[in-house]
Amino acid sequence: MTAERPPAAGSSAAGDSRHGSLLLLSLAALGVVFGDLGTSPLYALQEAFHGTRGVAATPANVIGMVSLFLWALILMVSVKYVALLMRAGNRGEGGILALLALLLRRNKQHRTGLLVGCALFGAAMLYGDGIITPAISVLSAMEGLTIASPQLASAVVPATVGVLVLLFALQPFGSGRVGVLFGPILGTWFVVIAILGARSLSSNLGVLAAFNPLHAAAFFARNGAHGFLALGAVILCLTGGEALYADMGHFGRRPIRVAWYGLALPALTLSYLGQGAHLLHHPEAASRPFYATVPAPLLYPMVVLATLATIVASQALIAAVFSLTRQASQLGFSPRVNIVHTSGAVAGQIYLPALNWLLMGATIAVVFMFRSSDRLAAAFGLAVSTTMAITTVLFGAVARGRWRWSRTRVAIVCGSFLVIDLAFVAANVVKFVDGGWLPLLIGGAVFTVLTTWSTGQRLLHRSTQERTVPLDEFLASLARNPPHRIRGTGVFLSRDGEGVPLVLLHHLKHNQVLHETVVLLSIETAEVPVVHASARTTAEAFPLGFHRVRGRFGFMEEPNAPAILRQAAELGVPIDVNRTTYYLGRTTLVPHDERQTKRMGALRLMLFSFLKRNDRSATLYFDMPPNRVVEVGTRVEL
Repeated sequence: MTAERPPAAGSSAAGDSRHGSLLLLSLAALGVVFGDLGTSPLYALQEAFHGTRGVAATPANVIGMVSLFLWALILMVSVKYVALLMRAGNRGEGGILALLALLLRRNKQHRTGLLVGCALFGAAMLYGDGIITPAISVLSAMEGLTIASPQLASAVVPATVGVLVLLFALQPFGSGRVGVLFGPILGTWFVVIAILGARSLSSNLGVLAAFNPLHAAAFFARNGAHGFLALGAVILCLTGGEALYADMGHFGRRPIRVAWYGLALPALTLSYLGQGAHLLHHPEAASRPFYATVPAPLLYPMVVLATLATIVASQALIAAVFSLTRQASQLGFSPRVNIVHTSGAVAGQIYLPALNWLLMGATIAVVFMFRSSDRLAAAFGLAVSTTMAITTVLFGAVARGRWRWSRTRVAIVCGSFLVIDLAFVAANVVKFVDGGWLPLLIGGAVFTVLTTWSTGQRLLHRSTQERTVPLDEFLASLARNPPHRIRGTGVFLSRDGEGVPLVLLHHLKHNQVLHETVVLLSIETAEVPVVHASARTTAEAFPLGFHRVRGRFGFMEEPNAPAILRQAAELGVPIDVNRTTYYLGRTTLVPHDERQTKRMGALRLMLFSFLKRNDRSATLYFDMPPNRVVEVGTRVEL
């Protein structure tokens, strides 16, 4: 046992600084992570009793439904996501693709199969949620304003579009800064709904019986199939759970847990209990149980606060989609995208410009298509419940394969959650015709892109590897038949840092010349904000003027090929900066034969070719001088 050391000078200040940083991150997490979960009291219980498949607001049903809501929050959010799933992170990142990364790290060869397909489908479904959530959140906010001024009904859709444009325009500032801006709004929201809930609860403490899960079981026994379909309303109180896990990389585990247990969970619990207590006395208020708990003088201010809170709720899914896209790109399931890191302290705080505006366009299109939150409500639930079920399956695989849980433990823990997840899925399937088709359509399109890119890249890499020549064999061949050498330096990008790049082989074959100095350059991104200059570049010399140069950049830095070459020159590589030419390969994909075309599918091959052509240019990505770049066309057979 190590003896405890006395605190060093200044340790108190350091502790205060860490404490302050934790509080600041927890506040920011409120504004990004908990918006969707936090605003569910506005409509969740209302849907249970007043929706198309609602049940009668009898005292027994009220207590039973509130019990379902409370235990859903406890089991699915507190236990499943916050306590268990947040332990399964990929270098600090969370979400369904983080689980997939853990599985692939254990066995990188198995990039196909059922688990990978399930993970990609679950991630794709979350993209649908990322489009629907901003639309329905802002629509419901704008519709709330009509309570005060009914004549504003015709302005709801234009106002919604304006707010969405503003919301997406804020994203370049980063989730951390946006969270600090939105955090106080959600913090105020949680405090207010907690006070309103406690006030209503004090009038009828009988609703506290909802903490007994037997009332939830009795609800199903009493209402039968109708009661089972009511789970479609219960899922509404969990719609932000998956986003909570996916947003873990933006703030880290501890700030999210502090915000959840310290404010969000107590406030949500008091709000649902308060609404239930009010319905026990006033069942006629089932059409709007939340606003029924608000005193009349505070109704309009509450509408304004609810408007702000529901706008903020969109941020959780936007940040989650950014995180998922980055992970998909890192895992090789999507093309290379332009990622802007907005924090030097937290690697997960990112902004994706192209995706941001694509999301905005899709969200606005959904608003014009449905035009009301009531019509969009049917689209909620199916995507969330499906993703939750897939996440449970993947977590079970991680727990068994990486954490060495016993089969019994996996069956008990993950099996219990999976039963609940599948019950939610079954209850929401009936919403397909009413709007559940929308997230399935969006998810299906994203799933097709992810799997097409993954399959195409795998076949492309296999085809390229078959044509790759080991460097020692290549140099031996050059020694036997030396080509004409010209002055200057030729730089050839090497993707994996091994073997001879295909672009070099094509250049030599067609041009029959080589530069006096040939640099095989590979660049990787490290998991630190900034790489120290001393660790930036390594160089290795080979015969015949060949050099292999490896460069490393931090995630907060822009990869810069010329800077790497300047450092390589300082390390002794004879690089003539004024006579340097960069050679890049422009790949043209052609089917090898009918069997290969049939294997991938003609349409998917066309889609992969389109994605490949629109992959971010290496010239821009590595900051190469455009007037010194030569692209060599290569035909690769798939």
